Amino acid sequence: MTVSAGRVFSLVVGAMVGAAVMAAPVSAQGLYYREVVKDGKVYVFNLAREFEAFQSGIAPAKPIERLGWGPKGETVVFDSPDALNLFAFKYGKAAEAPPAAPSPAPAAAKDDTPTVKVGGTIYANYTYTADPTAKDSDGNTIHPNAFDDSRAYITLSGNISHLVGFRITADVGPRQATVSTGLPAGAAVSSNYDGSLTYRLKYAYGQVNLDDVLTKGSWARIGMQQTPFLDFMEGVYRYRFQGTLFAEREGYLPSGSSDFGLSAHYNLPNDYGDVHTGIYNGENYNKGEANDQKAFQVRGTLRPVPKQEVLKGLRLSAFYDADHYVKDAPRQRFIGSVTFEHKYVNLGIDYLDAKDQTSTTKPEVRASGFSAWAQPKTTKGIEGFLRYDSLKPSKHVDARKNRTIVGVAYWFKTLKAPAAAALLLDYEHVGYDAPLAKPNESRYALHCLFNF
Repeated sequence: MTVSAGRVFSLVVGAMVGAAVMAAPVSAQGLYYREVVKDGKVYVFNLAREFEAFQSGIAPAKPIERLGWGPKGETVVFDSPDALNLFAFKYGKAAEAPPAAPSPAPAAAKDDTPTVKVGGTIYANYTYTADPTAKDSDGNTIHPNAFDDSRAYITLSGNISHLVGFRITADVGPRQATVSTGLPAGAAVSSNYDGSLTYRLKYAYGQVNLDDVLTKGSWARIGMQQTPFLDFMEGVYRYRFQGTLFAEREGYLPSGSSDFGLSAHYNLPNDYGDVHTGIYNGENYNKGEANDQKAFQVRGTLRPVPKQEVLKGLRLSAFYDADHYVKDAPRQRFIGSVTFEHKYVNLGIDYLDAKDQTSTTKPEVRASGFSAWAQPKTTKGIEGFLRYDSLKPSKHVDARKNRTIVGVAYWFKTLKAPAAAALLLDYEHVGYDAPLAKPNESRYALHCLFNF
């Protein structure tokens, strides 16, 4: 009879395994097998450490029991599935397949349910101007003072799917005034809306979320949208309801941090920072494009030690805006910022360098300055507010404009962002060096924030 080599190999291997099992104890080819009868049960070990522990009175960590499997019908206790199968081979019982590994949980399905959220923001205030004084219609000297709303947002935002989102925001604009030309001398026109605050579009953009291919929080946008620097800084600064940030307040960045354009945002892995860059008209959200020039803007932010409890609040940012009033007439901005956020204080300092040439026929104007602010905080909602701005409007004129703001605020307790409410009492002084030929300014104000 002819026996194949494979058959011979199988018989040899089977004999070796059978011999190993029949010998007790055995320690060969990595196998260990031991049977012990105790208290009417048979204990079978494939792990030497389990047998040693058993001798010290410790039961197997993960015992497997089979009733009536023993040679005399005893209950058999195994220390592992391998011990069970070796016992089964020895006594001619059917072996058991090892338990199947659990199937990996299916990936959670992306939620493509369309959603819409409604939100709003109100900045209400009362301002008393101590200096300079003004004249009323009868020629009396007065200190101007007024109640006003400097911002009143209504926002619709949401998702069309997990990939596509949107935002539409209307904001209160300047008081309407009807202007006309070409009328006869002394003639005038007006409307019922003159003097009223009017609403205008502030944001209107679509967004493609890139979380599936990049880091979470990465996206691309098109439409009327936030520009890279101001929107980011306002999230750290938190007191825009007192007034705008340094570069915006001095007119070096478009008011309202919004413009028409195409932009992209990328979050660095492990919370080390982010990058936001885009191409915009450069004329602000309340103006149309004036020419063929576009503004390229980019902000990069680094969080050097994101995992350290205290220093994770430190961020270093750089912003650059390259634009032109007309061809070869630059409008450029560079801002370097250092910010720090903590439970008990927020700090920041910005350095601004600006270059403006409104026409190739006019000289270039270089301006520079800085803004430093501090917001000491308590756990009771009471905060301090300190800010100092210093601007040199032209490098050719040895003169500066300096602003000092001092205030105290109370933030009401809210359970979940973006809900917020705060009150701020502040004093603001603006001083001009003599060459700038402007009167100094002093004002007191109560500012209120309501966000929902």
